[in-house]
Amino acid sequence: MSEIVKTDAVVLSKLNYGDTSYIVTLYTKEFGKISAIVKGARSPKSKIGLVTDPLNYIQIVLYKKDSRELQIISSADLISNYTSLKEDLDKLKYSQAILELIKKLTVEHEVNNRLYKGIIRILELLNSSDEAPVVLFGRFLFFFITELGYELLLDECSVCGRSIAGENELSYNFGIGILCHVCRKEKAESYLFNLELFNYLVCLKSSKKIKVTEQLAEKANTFMENYLKHHIPDFKGIQSLKIFK
Repeated sequence: MSEIVKTDAVVLSKLNYGDTSYIVTLYTKEFGKISAIVKGARSPKSKIGLVTDPLNYIQIVLYKKDSRELQIISSADLISNYTSLKEDLDKLKYSQAILELIKKLTVEHEVNNRLYKGIIRILELLNSSDEAPVVLFGRFLFFFITELGYELLLDECSVCGRSIAGENELSYNFGIGILCHVCRKEKAESYLFNLELFNYLVCLKSSKKIKVTEQLAEKANTFMENYLKHHIPDFKGIQSLKIFK
């Protein structure tokens, strides 16, 4: 038996279904990631079709049944459509990358209130903050990796346990972790980690604005993307970033 429930959600994607409907993927406050059908939403007279566009933050009413793969949306009201974000190509690129990560790497029906709040927060920042979108995306990516359970540990050498504060020669081995200047010489397969990149990654944890070159920010994001690819073999990288190049 279906129950009628109300929840807030971010629209991750939308696909045509049949002649008049959509299937949407949502990240919801109460139920995590779900898929739902919006019947009749492609009709020219339908308001719900526009409300359920990707990147919109909405409140929905569902006919929810746990045994059903597709839930049914009966109504949807717009909370925010992040207009400024959608009008800036750079912000839009990183926003789409965030939606892609959530859709690909989160588990259906797994509730994560911290992640839900993090998604809303990063979209609000991309919409209104003057901080560079590449840096804001890096903040989210660092946070997202932690929420998935693959936290980047940057306090001490993963082999010998010595503090790496103040070291100038560091490396990162995706299977082991960060390596001090001594241990890095014993591991041939490692990613060279200069002090600038290391300090930037550490700063991404904070809420303070960071002044950094776009090149360094992109290098850090590529490193974190490769880190995810190592830990999640089925993940082939962030396609949205390639599309917008």
